[in-house]
Amino acid sequence: MTTPMRDHLGRSIIAVTGLGVVSALGRGVEENWAKLTSGVSGIHRIERFDTEGLRTTICGSVDFMTDRETSAVDLSYAMAEAAGSEAVTMAGFSDTDFGGPLFLAAPPVEMEWRSRLALDAMDGAEREEAGYERLLEIARKHPDRSIYHTTQCSRVSEMLADRLGTRGLPITLSTACASGASAIQLGVEAIRRGETTRAVCIGTDGSISQESLIRFSLLSALSTANEDPTKASKPFSKDRDGFVMAEGAGALVLESLESALARGVTVHGLILGCGERADDFHRTRSKPDGSPIIATIRAGIEDAGLTPQDIGYINAHGTSTPENDRMEATGLAAVFGDALATTPISSNKSMIGHTLTAAGAIEAVFSILSLREGILPPTINYDVPDPKIELDVVPNEARKADIRAVLSNSFGFGGQNACLVFGRAT
Repeated sequence: MTTPMRDHLGRSIIAVTGLGVVSALGRGVEENWAKLTSGVSGIHRIERFDTEGLRTTICGSVDFMTDRETSAVDLSYAMAEAAGSEAVTMAGFSDTDFGGPLFLAAPPVEMEWRSRLALDAMDGAEREEAGYERLLEIARKHPDRSIYHTTQCSRVSEMLADRLGTRGLPITLSTACASGASAIQLGVEAIRRGETTRAVCIGTDGSISQESLIRFSLLSALSTANEDPTKASKPFSKDRDGFVMAEGAGALVLESLESALARGVTVHGLILGCGERADDFHRTRSKPDGSPIIATIRAGIEDAGLTPQDIGYINAHGTSTPENDRMEATGLAAVFGDALATTPISSNKSMIGHTLTAAGAIEAVFSILSLREGILPPTINYDVPDPKIELDVVPNEARKADIRAVLSNSFGFGGQNACLVFGRAT
């Protein structure tokens, strides 16, 4: 039987030929998948910096790749490089001469507090200038260029492009918590348009700091269940009280199915559909009727040429915040109807925390692994069900399942919503 190379709209079918991941659970696909499916939590107490006076003192930081002096830009690069190199090598390409474009989801950056204080303490005529612009000007002239580099969002993609040998101008984007999924969508669309036969798509975020924790705390978004860090993230539970900030990186090598088969490499899964819709209701809240979330889910499934009944598993956005979990459940119920009762849905954020900019890419990796391995990761810490959210959350223990399609949701602050639909390779 001949394998079709085009989808229902005549576009190239997108194959995933390489995967890479770093999270609080560890480095690499094998370690992360083993711990994820065993229900292991990577959430821990913060030791990287002083937490005195902070309401939240726990996180999912990647401490095995950093120290107290590592900047957010340097850590974001290190994790992206590790995940990207793993994915490119798995796909059978040279990890120094990939030869395709790079699409990177990276956190928005600005000068970190310690750099601001150091520069502010400098003497000189620059001190007559005012505010943040004055500090940027000092940084531009400082002999240590790394200080200025920490203010440049494109710095990570520039270094990655050199390291991996990508082609063309690397694209850096930031669409809040949907960023990782957005980067993958850009890669999918580039291949569908015939601009390239392959692309590497990476999401990374190493921005846990005192400042970032304070900012999210001021939004009442973070969990304050500091007593037992491993129990703090509890998506869809009645006693959930906020998300746990985390770090990590996920990478996928995308390729036209025709190219992958011609090269004779392993196809780990397919990307069947992408959906995105904006929500202009509020900077941090969803529109009360859930219409943008509903439209995003429908768009992704329709782009894949599927129906809700074809989806065998949902990789939830599942942040563990009271409103987000409720709105996601509301949106899914509107799309899936009665079928939702028999469709398993789980959140790996219960184990790795919310990796923000990287989340969509990391969760894409886990979605592909669920399809390939026939195992659904659990939602751990599901001990107090929310009677207002009746879902099969794969509670506390992984489950074997023969699934052919996965929906992965990513809903970001600022109303930036993206959904990806993945299919099994065979």
